[in-house]
Amino acid sequence: MRLFKCQACGQIVHFENTLCEKCGHRLAYLPAATAISAIEPHEGDAPEGGMPEGGTWKALAAPGKLFRLCDNVRHGSCNWLIEAEAPGTLCLCCRHNRTIPDISLEENAAAWRKIEWAKHRLFYSLLRLKLPLATRLEQVETGLAFDFLADSEQHGIKVMTGHDNGLITIALKEADDAERERSRVAMHEPYRTLLGHFRHEIGHYFWDRLVRDGNELEACRALFGDDTLDYGQALQRHYEQGAPPDWPAHFVTAYATMHPWEDFAETWAHYLHLVDTLETAAAFGLSTRPRVADGDELDASVNFDPYRTQPFDRLVESWMPLTIALNSLNRSMGQPDLYPFVLSTPALEKLAFVHRLVHPGAH
Repeated sequence: MRLFKCQACGQIVHFENTLCEKCGHRLAYLPAATAISAIEPHEGDAPEGGMPEGGTWKALAAPGKLFRLCDNVRHGSCNWLIEAEAPGTLCLCCRHNRTIPDISLEENAAAWRKIEWAKHRLFYSLLRLKLPLATRLEQVETGLAFDFLADSEQHGIKVMTGHDNGLITIALKEADDAERERSRVAMHEPYRTLLGHFRHEIGHYFWDRLVRDGNELEACRALFGDDTLDYGQALQRHYEQGAPPDWPAHFVTAYATMHPWEDFAETWAHYLHLVDTLETAAAFGLSTRPRVADGDELDASVNFDPYRTQPFDRLVESWMPLTIALNSLNRSMGQPDLYPFVLSTPALEKLAFVHRLVHPGAH
């Protein structure tokens, strides 16, 4: 994630900000410019009462154009702009929603807002990587869509997070930090976040789009295994027997051992972890030069754009020392490792495969 600034006063602002605390300008995200922009109501469009949700706006990051705010801004779940002449009332991210919970219930509304902000961070990455993002309206059978659903004790419904042919379901309870932590501990997971869920589930979607539909099946199977294995049986075996003892030598996580589809989705998620965290490090000008190093093998400066085509080795050379530094900082604060994973050579080969899918021609 990049760092952003208010164009009116130069104050550093963040991706989720909607107001510049220094100068009072309203802020919104402009996907085409990959920028948080200070915005001002278009002359003659501001109704009584000050800062409107409706009407058209001028974005200081894109002079000469007019924009509208996404309709979900009024719910506090979005801060994205739409070009004034574009069809529809939802932004490039929110237009993929198929079902949202009953937000007349405040607990549902609060949970949905947390989920949406995680989804918007996902879409920041997907748009930066220029990945295909057809909606259900554009591709009825396979377009990308999201259902955000709450459990129902009355009807005995327990929602499971998952993916099915372009439809990603996220259980609303995952927005509850305590509930998510209970699930993480019960399932022996080292890491469980809302953003992690989105990155994993979108990996299943892009397996369909880039592997199955992209003539990459054989190359994928050579690394990840035979995806025609019965998924239901694999799932049952995983929860009955767990991961094989030697899984760290071959997989990025224990859950990746369950089935080749899950291996790919876990690897895809880790690729997005890697790229976006490296961009954040670059935005802050971070470099790591451990004093205990005898040579340069742990030295790294993140001074490139990880979202653009790069040799995969360059990403890894920066990623490894950065994770050591980040984990060490967390331990100094008495916190668990920020990145509690070890990337084996086979796991790195799988990550390199994802890199080539995202950047055809990269090496």
